[in-house]
Amino acid sequence: MMKQILFAGVIGLFLTLVGTPLLIKLLARKGYGQYIRDDGPREHASKRGTPTMGGIAFILATIAAYFLAKVITGYVDENADATPTFSGLLVLGLMAGMGLVGFLDDYIKIVKRRSLGLRAKAKMAGQLIVGIAFAVLALQFADNRGNTPASTKLSFITDFGWTIGPVLFVVWALFMILAMSNGVNLTDGLDGLATGASVLVFGAYTFIGVWQYQESCANAQTLTNPNACFEVRDPLDLAVVASALMGACLGFLWWNTSPAKIFMGDTGSLALGGVLAGLAICSRTELLVAILGGLFVLITMSVVIQVGSFRLTGKRVFRMAPLQHHFELKGWSEVLVVVRFWIIQGICVIVGLGLFYAGWAADK
Repeated sequence: MMKQILFAGVIGLFLTLVGTPLLIKLLARKGYGQYIRDDGPREHASKRGTPTMGGIAFILATIAAYFLAKVITGYVDENADATPTFSGLLVLGLMAGMGLVGFLDDYIKIVKRRSLGLRAKAKMAGQLIVGIAFAVLALQFADNRGNTPASTKLSFITDFGWTIGPVLFVVWALFMILAMSNGVNLTDGLDGLATGASVLVFGAYTFIGVWQYQESCANAQTLTNPNACFEVRDPLDLAVVASALMGACLGFLWWNTSPAKIFMGDTGSLALGGVLAGLAICSRTELLVAILGGLFVLITMSVVIQVGSFRLTGKRVFRMAPLQHHFELKGWSEVLVVVRFWIIQGICVIVGLGLFYAGWAADK
């Protein structure tokens, strides 16, 4: 199974490195270009017309990398378990479903030549359908230990004592999916910012999946301290998904970094936010994801603060929200903002992984 993680990452990287420029040519030929906000930083005007909907590249690359890694591993090692798991398939399905909603939004923007795509109610309905389907199915498909892909208990490093029941779990899962999707969507305002931040988070989830597999309760008889084990249904397969995502996003970043040749659009941002929430739910790290994806949370909160302050006091806290545009208007170059925000995201990942390890070590 460890080979699958390596194969998935390398294949995802290769597919987006090679496939993204082909997608750029296709989108440019059809005239599917990005519209830019008139009230945004003036430097962004030059980006008008840059091909969008680039999320198609890493969505397809991730799915292909996952299944190709299974096929190659099974061919190389006949004794390897190359069967896709329900957890892996559900997380990939959540990514594809959210990506489809984003694609419809992007497509309507381009075809109808307007800055707004799907109507708010239609967009929300699409996200709700995908999110509810994921949440309901994630409570099915128990393994021989009785573990389903998701749990009705809240989790931080692992599940803790509060059981919220299936109905509240669906509501909680929907909140996570919508929050992370909107967080990545808001972050996707500068060349490479959301993509690079996502690479770091998916790298963290690759590590978490491997660690949970090594310390799985299913292997309790071989552990030095069975009380410190992880009760997760398919941790190593979640690591395969995360590795495929990391590789695919890294390859896409080659073309998405400044000056961007392509934007991910809502197709990509909704998919990345959705799959990030799915990984958190299925790996029992629901609250930890707020730290691991701290940049997305920070940028989302800047919008909440800006809107709340303006409605309550009539004054704005930031020159412009989301937060990255505030620093642009203060005179920071786009590349400077992106690199410094990547550093912030890297710190969040380090802190999140530190807490993950500390939580495990404390139980030993």
